Amino acid sequence: MLRRFIVLSAALALSAGTAFAASAAPMAHAASTPSAINPGGIAHLIGPTAQVAGGIHEEESSNWSGYAVTGGTYSSVSASWVQPAGTCSRGDQYSAFWVGIDGFSSSTVEQTGSEVDCVGRTAEYYAWWEMYPGGSNNYSNVVKAGDHFTASVVWDGGDNFTLNIADTTQGWSQSNKQTLGSTPARSSAEVITEAPCCTNSGGILPLTDFGTVNYTGSTANGTAIGSGSGLEQIYIADSEGRTEDTTSSLTSGENFSNTWVRDN
Repeated sequence: MLRRFIVLSAALALSAGTAFAASAAPMAHAASTPSAINPGGIAHLIGPTAQVAGGIHEEESSNWSGYAVTGGTYSSVSASWVQPAGTCSRGDQYSAFWVGIDGFSSSTVEQTGSEVDCVGRTAEYYAWWEMYPGGSNNYSNVVKAGDHFTASVVWDGGDNFTLNIADTTQGWSQSNKQTLGSTPARSSAEVITEAPCCTNSGGILPLTDFGTVNYTGSTANGTAIGSGSGLEQIYIADSEGRTEDTTSSLTSGENFSNTWVRDN
């Protein structure tokens, strides 16, 4: 399924750069049908911050879970994960897995990742990139449950970024140079599981039952994400405060998991 997107009226206009493939795999095709879903975007935080062990801040969000580091200026972020299988039983549901710079406390996000969507009882898998607030774009490469992904976002100077993603199981990779069109804050770097946005009314979409996704080698500025200051441990909750997934503690400062609890 082509990912469709909605650009919020408050969003800044972007000037998209030209993407190019790092392998002979087919190039991306842009998703262009408006008013349905957007896999990326800024964090929507709920309620006060809690302090947990080791000075980590725990954050409740309606759309992000995972880890963000916010105590510096960020030039790179990277992580690896295994694409989880979606358990699809009813309705349409969505789960995205990605790395990115910005978005925790700024208005842009430069990001790339994978996804599993449920279309009724059918699970659909794909990889994508986004320079939010611009819309997301799908890669046409094959993605299956159990595929091993490695992804990174690298700031190239000015408002230029390189978005890298590789599916080592399927044997393809993409390296995608993009221009944001505005000055990036570079105030956070994150490794995130997301309940994408949006319905026509702007609401967060139901979270696909992805079981558990394990992230390894999570780094920011070339060092373990847990070694930085301003570390935020995030989990998803619905509008009634019910937990939708959980985020484990970090091991070795760079490995963690998200586990699905409910769709919303």
